[in-house]
Amino acid sequence: MKIIVDAFGGDYSPRETVLGAIDAVNAKDGLQVVLVGDEKQINNVLEGEKYDASRVEILHAPDVITNEDVPTTAIKTKKDSSLVKGLELLASDDEAAGFVSSGSTGAVLVGAYMKAGRIKGVSRPALAPALPTVKGKPVILCDCGANVDCKPLNLLHFAIMASAFSTALTDNAKPTVGLLSNGAEEKKGNELNKEAFELLKASPYIDFKGNCEARDLLSGDFDVVVSDGFNGNIALKSAEGTANAIFSILLDGINKGGLRAKLGALLLKPVLRGVKCKLDYNNQGGACFLGINKVVVKAHGASKRKSICASVLQAATLAKSGIVEKIKASVQAMDEHDRD
Repeated sequence: MKIIVDAFGGDYSPRETVLGAIDAVNAKDGLQVVLVGDEKQINNVLEGEKYDASRVEILHAPDVITNEDVPTTAIKTKKDSSLVKGLELLASDDEAAGFVSSGSTGAVLVGAYMKAGRIKGVSRPALAPALPTVKGKPVILCDCGANVDCKPLNLLHFAIMASAFSTALTDNAKPTVGLLSNGAEEKKGNELNKEAFELLKASPYIDFKGNCEARDLLSGDFDVVVSDGFNGNIALKSAEGTANAIFSILLDGINKGGLRAKLGALLLKPVLRGVKCKLDYNNQGGACFLGINKVVVKAHGASKRKSICASVLQAATLAKSGIVEKIKASVQAMDEHDRD
């Protein structure tokens, strides 16, 4: 199992990215990583670290694509960047099972599409993070930002791909699907949602349960929640912001609440630590870019060592599950059904 890591993507690269990749190698037997970026800087980080050197390669790439670069232009012109060279290796090397980057989201998505290619029959690839829920199982939000404007067919394809993703993560053969809307009633939503609702309801390839309100995103009542990228991104960032705000309010209340509040917080410390751990993106890995011919995981831009390790292990798990092949089979079955 070989996973390619963009060592110069993200806010804390290369140090945190390289160390996270090494942690993944040490955690999983048989895992190989290819670190793509400036060779001298990568070796400086590796110096003194304990790892199996036979399972770590370095692909020299002196250039970097930043968040200020225009994604399409950067992919075409910065051919010696860590992102472009890593994606080219992903596409050309049959042993390369996946790719991880915490760099520019737009550049990762455009580059993956251009270099690795879209699965035949998929109308649009989509970005899908696995989010924690109150019931303990993850929910897949698809799409969370790759496609701002969508058609109803795109949302059906998102549901099919995200269902395969959910099965790969949880072994649930029949994940439930909800459509993000402004109400749970069947007739709620804009014209896109109303048309998509009918497509999802009629599809024999998913277990569609109806509309899902944003407040129910993390309820655990759905295994997959489908949305266009605009509303999905708002829902995702709203959930992240709300979680951060709640912890800030709690901390402020404890600090201002005197001795009784501090004693109560001390008693609840294990519970609060567990909740914070569950909601921390550093423990969750990244968002999978579904619909591409190889596994591509986009880690959070502010990912540190722990998050990079989780993302690399996530990419290896998804590749081993055969998620790309499962998506291909599902889309092909749908196409054949429609032709009949």
